[in-house]
Amino acid sequence: MESQEKKENETIVATKSQIYLLSIIGEVEGHEALAERSKATRYEHILPNLARAEDDDSIRGILILLNTVGGDVEAGLAIAEMISSMSKPTVSLVLGGGHSIGVPLAVSADYSFIVPSATMVIHPVRQSGLFIGVAQSYRNMEKTQDRITEFVASHSHMSAERMEELMLDTRMLVKDVGTMLDGREAVAEGLIDEVGGIAPALKKLRELMKEKK
Repeated sequence: MESQEKKENETIVATKSQIYLLSIIGEVEGHEALAERSKATRYEHILPNLARAEDDDSIRGILILLNTVGGDVEAGLAIAEMISSMSKPTVSLVLGGGHSIGVPLAVSADYSFIVPSATMVIHPVRQSGLFIGVAQSYRNMEKTQDRITEFVASHSHMSAERMEELMLDTRMLVKDVGTMLDGREAVAEGLIDEVGGIAPALKKLRELMKEKK
């Protein structure tokens, strides 16, 4: 088990066309380990691999494949900030779902795609475990929510005001506050750049790679 984790942590996966493939699936794991049978993306694997990809001259572009239910906010934002700060061209593709913290991950790339049947859920920050019901706790949650909103607004064509409006909508989700957008709705709202699958995503990335020469 340890050797497998070490291998995942040290291996850079690149295609023959000098594209690094980054897959973000299941739940984004934070500082606490998820259950053994849960599919998870571990930030301690992703961050060093992205750093290596940035420093590897044989890699000229990065394709991010997303199918995530969300997860740890700190870990998700750390990955999103790493992607957005890379000098190499990046393209994201939402397949299945890009929910919760998956939203900033999807928009962190230079250009984003989503397939028509995929969905993205935008909702307020949730708190699990022990919660001290005082004003300071609520302010801290608001600050965390503002960090997400500001990141999404600065890396997409959706305004912070519209993001908050969708986040606090009470009409759509039966058991939660927020909004679910399908592929075309996500593009219409300015959250994602274009509806499309793997072929247009790779085509766009190759165009960005040529421009970067």
